[in-house]
Amino acid sequence: MEKIYRVGIIGSTGRGDYGHGVDVAFTKLPNVEVAAVADPHDGGRAAAQKRTAAPKSYGDYRSMLQEEKLDVVGLCPRWIDQHHDMLLASAEAGCHVYMEKPFCRTLTESDEVVRAMEMRHLKLGIAHVTQYSPVLDTVLSLIQHGEIGEVLELRGRGKEDRRGGGEDLWVLGSHVFGMMRSIAGGSAHSCTATVSSKGHAVASADVFDGPEGIGLLAGDHVQARYAFANGVYGHFASKRGVGGSPTRFGLQIMGSRGIIEMQSGYLKPAFILRDSSWSPGRTGKTWETITSAGIGKPEPRTDGTYEGGHMAAITDLIDSVEAERHTKCSAEDSRAIVEMIAAVFESHRSGGPIDLPLKTRNNPLSLLRQ
Repeated sequence: MEKIYRVGIIGSTGRGDYGHGVDVAFTKLPNVEVAAVADPHDGGRAAAQKRTAAPKSYGDYRSMLQEEKLDVVGLCPRWIDQHHDMLLASAEAGCHVYMEKPFCRTLTESDEVVRAMEMRHLKLGIAHVTQYSPVLDTVLSLIQHGEIGEVLELRGRGKEDRRGGGEDLWVLGSHVFGMMRSIAGGSAHSCTATVSSKGHAVASADVFDGPEGIGLLAGDHVQARYAFANGVYGHFASKRGVGGSPTRFGLQIMGSRGIIEMQSGYLKPAFILRDSSWSPGRTGKTWETITSAGIGKPEPRTDGTYEGGHMAAITDLIDSVEAERHTKCSAEDSRAIVEMIAAVFESHRSGGPIDLPLKTRNNPLSLLRQ
């Protein structure tokens, strides 16, 4: 018989809540039983218990982890300052984790979580839902088969709304970096970046405590360049208040024979321009849609929602436990994404290119502020 996984839900009403519906996604899977919810907010806890039909609830997640024999923890709050402690407590209780992003505030915190999970052979999945999308699999296959030739560069941008710059880098750039790493086949080995605020280079006076528990933050304009293996370069930029409609949020994959554009999201279509000039206005060639079925084919799947992305990620987590493999976006992958974010501020602080992995494991803005 198929194993039923006992899940404990951790929420934090008013401080990241339950993310983008992470708690409800668990209830849609046949091999999952939500055993309990934990939330310090009475009203939020009662609402979550009703949504998930959990038989028990706790005001303190540590009590839940001690009392319940759980297989998996759903770590739902979006506010990042709580993640490190919740992750360590979950690991100490011997639980696998599916969590809302971002991962942790610093590389020090990330290192501790990776170590705690590795030593207990625990798995982690995170809500970078594009990583679980069958459209990404199709894109990777097209690139492998030379559909756009040699990959030359990757260009990503955030949403560039009121959060543009440093906050966009953290909250939405993390999705882009996940896609970059998938296309480039691994981690970047160097970064060169600048961060500015109101037209001047960010200095100590520009550092402030960011929203949603991000920690020290700075900048309304970020420009970053990453070097990957095989001569591929990745670029990320975000400037506050210049986001278009439709948004530019996503990733362009520039090849010697064409371009693929990817949107961030689960089962969102990608687009391909099979044109080495990268300019359809010059050649008359047109963009074609990429679905999970291939180029120019209708999307056969119907689960293209954020909830569908969570369900795919949770399914991947459970399969990784049973198959003893890495998840599609593991704790190590999540740490590498945090490192790409931290590298932007460390390169700016250092005034030039820096090597990855970073020697600085704390928030580089804490050093800039000194």
